[in-house]
Parts: sequence; C-alpha cells; structure tokens
Amino acid sequence: MKQRKLNYRFHNPNSAEDTAEFLCKLLIEANAGKVERAIEEAALRCAEESEYITESEKAEMVEEPVSIRRRRAR
Repeated sequence: MKQRKLNYRFHNPNSAEDTAEFLCKLLIEANAGKVERAIEEAALRCAEESEYITESEKAEMVEEPVSIRRRRAR
C-alpha cells in the first residue's frame, strides 16, 4: 500500500508586522526568567570585581527579589 504524504497549510489572517510583533513578545515572555537571572548574576559579578560599588566593611550586600511586570502577548 502506498503511503500518502501529509500536507499542512496554515492560514494567517494577520499582517507580517503583526505576526512578527506577536512572535517577538512571545519569545521575550518565554525568556524573561533567563534574562532576569543573567542580569542579577552580572550585577553580582560586577559588584564583586569593582571597588567603586561597595567599600569593604561599610556596605553590606542585600539581595532582594527582582520582579518585572509582564503582560501576556495577545
């Protein structure tokens, strides 16, 4: 028996600009956690390496949770 090849077609009624904007928002939302962690790690690394940010005994390091307000892509 001969197998039939599957053929998929998608209809997108949106303009190319709207589609690109939606995909961009979707990818930003999906990777927001990774970006937050990378920024926090870079800031900590910079604080450890730089003498301008903290002075040895006068300042103490306080870690606070960082939250970025996110809107869902539509």
